[in-house]
Amino acid sequence: MDKYVSLAKNTIDTYIKTRKLYEPGKEELSEEMLHRRAGAFVSIHKNGELRGCIGTIAACQDTLAEEIMMNAISASTRDPRFFPIKEEELMDLEINVDVLGEREAISSLEELDVIRYGVIVEKGVKRGLLLPDLEGVDSVEEQVSIAKMKAGIGEDEKDIKLYRFEVVRHE
Repeated sequence: MDKYVSLAKNTIDTYIKTRKLYEPGKEELSEEMLHRRAGAFVSIHKNGELRGCIGTIAACQDTLAEEIMMNAISASTRDPRFFPIKEEELMDLEINVDVLGEREAISSLEELDVIRYGVIVEKGVKRGLLLPDLEGVDSVEEQVSIAKMKAGIGEDEKDIKLYRFEVVRHE
């Protein structure tokens, strides 16, 4: 199993069963996980359906490993769209970890690609993000529309800021 996914899974399993933080051994972590700071998203699926997804646009923790662990706990217990995961569900979960690259300001939708780039939409203090290469999101317009909806930005609002970013997806 990929080290990033393994870390997220072990964190979720430990937290759901004991309400304690998982303590990985150094051999379980990559150099990047120990020394890089980056935003990361943890997505949880059960039987092909989304069961939780929480992440950070930019690093909030001291290491990428800590970022993944905190987001794994949040995705499994604090995603407001879902009830917290129960111990009996743990064997049925599929987990992905997306590590975000630096965001880059863009001036038009032509600079996006739904497969390659995620998008961040901002207007004032409102901000919405959508990861790249998501099933059912087939156009840039749809990607931006979903990100706007997540941010509470109206479809017709003007003067929005757009950013794109790449991810490394671990499955």
